Amino acid sequence: MDNDCIFCKLRHERILGECEDTITFIDSYPATPGHTLVIPKRHFPSFFEATEEELLAIGKAIQKAKAILDKEFTPDGYNIGINVGEAAGQSVQHLHVHVMPRYKGDVEDPRGGVRWILRNKANYHDLKKHDLKKKNVKKHEKNS
Repeated sequence: MDNDCIFCKLRHERILGECEDTITFIDSYPATPGHTLVIPKRHFPSFFEATEEELLAIGKAIQKAKAILDKEFTPDGYNIGINVGEAAGQSVQHLHVHVMPRYKGDVEDPRGGVRWILRNKANYHDLKKHDLKKKNVKKHEKNS
């Protein structure tokens, strides 16, 4: 427990679920309706520092969170993500897993999902089409 960590001193009314190793709660700044966080009770910053037991508990907590969110919000899909380190956008140095319900129409084109973090890498489906066209043009030029 870290007294300076906002996740180590959660208010009980925010908690959706809890087990020996994890706590599940609604995000204070939800990106989507039902945006939930799963954290280990032990304070540490990185997913890569979690024990095997903690990883299993986190996975089970995500499944339980999904069951609650399915009932409460009936989403059409989910994004599940972890930011590790400042460069990846981690702002609270306590491991936390984002469970983000997604809804048809919440973005114009959801293809690429989490790839939109790096905008120029997200639209890979159009890049694949473009690369295929270039290959076909080169093949055609070669055969001419």
